[in-house]
Amino acid sequence: MATLPQIAVLGAGIFVKTQYIPRLAEISHLFCLKYIWSRSEESSRGAVEIAKQHFPGVECKWGDQGLNDIVQDSSLIGTAVVLAGQVQVDISLKLLKAGKHVIQEKPAATSIPEIETALASYKSVCTNPGQPIWAVAENYRFEPAFVESKKLVAGVGDMMNVQVIIEGSMNSSNPYFSSSWRRNFEGGFILDMGVHFIAGLRMMVGCEVTSVSAITSHIDRSLPPPDIISSNFKLENGCSGVFVMVVSSSSPKIIWRVVGSKGTVQVERGKVDGKHGYLVSLYSADGQCKSTFHPFCGVHEELKFFIHDIVQANLKGNGYEAEPRSSFVEGARDVAVLEAMLESGSKGGTLVNVKKF
Repeated sequence: MATLPQIAVLGAGIFVKTQYIPRLAEISHLFCLKYIWSRSEESSRGAVEIAKQHFPGVECKWGDQGLNDIVQDSSLIGTAVVLAGQVQVDISLKLLKAGKHVIQEKPAATSIPEIETALASYKSVCTNPGQPIWAVAENYRFEPAFVESKKLVAGVGDMMNVQVIIEGSMNSSNPYFSSSWRRNFEGGFILDMGVHFIAGLRMMVGCEVTSVSAITSHIDRSLPPPDIISSNFKLENGCSGVFVMVVSSSSPKIIWRVVGSKGTVQVERGKVDGKHGYLVSLYSADGQCKSTFHPFCGVHEELKFFIHDIVQANLKGNGYEAEPRSSFVEGARDVAVLEAMLESGSKGGTLVNVKKF
């Protein structure tokens, strides 16, 4: 019987406890969770206590010594970095330099200069192109709703217009409302939440955003600026679109819509039979509508692909190509679109070209 790959999770916050541990438990037959690390012993032990229900052998690691132990542990082939956005890249690169595969939570980085530096550093530590693997956990690219909608968009003729309307709920009852790191970098919740919606947009249309013109504003003083962004954008296929995102205290309303010459495809977040997910609708030219509901499962899928990739990379070595949807470059492209919108907004709506990666 083959030995299961051993991995570590770096981070012990809300998302680790509520998403990573339960989703990893669903695929626990594929790997061994050896460590959970955090900056403090208390938070590490708190997460390990939850994880032990599914992974009885998991151990606590904390602080600088615990991090060094993980870096130097040759039995670990994979790591999940789920930390504050400002420190994720540095920690990821430290692990990559030690030869460990990494899946890092979004955002890929918090600025364009950080992305450029990160890509240069990654290139210097790669033993071969794409080795070790640096994945960014953008679960929207793994949601079946966006996989299906991308296929449907290909069948609605010439793309005429794209609309993305986001009313993202963020108030004091949200567990992330008081998150200090999300408040302490430029873009705040717009950047942290917005990369998901840009990922969904790019997945659906199957091409890149080339330029944007945006207006930003700040209404809710309990949130970091900006909390509203309204942008026109142009795709590389020549099609135009609008991206509107409002971070508010109301219930969320989230829609992606691609209008074609022969029909329209819409993805809307919703709830059916008690399950949260996405309703994918195809409106044909004859007025008919066909809809399919897909419950959320993107985190499960992205982690399953990552485990598969690190096992295959270790078996096949040079030349193995990991799942492209979770590449660091894909995550960087999501950030680049939002960074262009934020830059345009800071300049009163000036046209800004999106940085290419």
